[in-house]
Amino acid sequence: MNNKTIVIIPTYNEVENISRIIDLIILENQHIDVLVVDDNSPDDTASLVVQKQNSYPDRVFLIKRLHKKGLGTAYIDGFKWSLKNKYDFIISMDADFSHNPNELPKMLDNLHAGVDVMIGSRYINGVSVVNWPIGRILLSYFAQIYVRLITNMPIKDPTSGFVAYKAKCIDSLDLDKFRFIGYAFQIEMKYKIWKKKYKLKEHQIIFMNREFGESKLDKKIILEAVFGVLKLRFDSIFKRL
Repeated sequence: MNNKTIVIIPTYNEVENISRIIDLIILENQHIDVLVVDDNSPDDTASLVVQKQNSYPDRVFLIKRLHKKGLGTAYIDGFKWSLKNKYDFIISMDADFSHNPNELPKMLDNLHAGVDVMIGSRYINGVSVVNWPIGRILLSYFAQIYVRLITNMPIKDPTSGFVAYKAKCIDSLDLDKFRFIGYAFQIEMKYKIWKKKYKLKEHQIIFMNREFGESKLDKKIILEAVFGVLKLRFDSIFKRL
C-alpha cells in the first residue's frame, strides 16, 4: 500500500527553478504530489505552477499568498493544507535544487521502516556542501554546533530544510504557536518533535548551492536563529513548549 505523500515547496521569486523541480519530482515519483506555497512572487512564479497544474492534474497544488510572510509561515500553511487533505507523509524541500529530488525515495524508505522524521543532513560525515563560499560554510557549520550545545538535540544538521515527516508528528504540534519565520523555524520543528520522543534520523545528502535566483538569507534571519534557539531552550526548561 502506498502512503499518500506530498512535497511542500515554499517560493518567492523562483521562476528559474520551479518548473524543473516540479517536473523532476512528479515524473520520477509517481506516488508523490507537490504543493507550492508562493508569497505573491513578483517574477510570476505562481503562473508557472498553474501551468504545471494543467500538465499534472491532481498532482500539483498551489497556495498563493498575498504578501511575503516568510519561510516558517509558508510551511505552517502547507502543513495545515496537507493534514486537511489526509496526507500520510509530508516533505519539506527547497525550490532551488539545493535538495536533490533523487534523495526522496531513500528518505521515504526510512519512514516506511519506522523512522518518524528523516532529515537530509549536510554534516554527518564532515561537510557535504558544494559551491558555497567559505564564509557561508563556516557560518552554517558553527551554527549547527551552537544549536546542539544549546538544545542538546542529537542532530548534526538541525537547520536542514530537507525533511520527511510522518503526518502524525506534525499533527501532534500546535502549529499556531510557532513563532519563528526564518531558518529558526526548521530548528523549532525538529526540537518540538524531538521533545515529544518521536524517532528522528539523519540521512547524508550533498547540498548544492543554487545556480539561479537569489538566496533569501539575511542578517535578520541569522539573528532570529541565534536568539530563537535560546528562547526554545528557555521555554523548555520552564515547560512552556
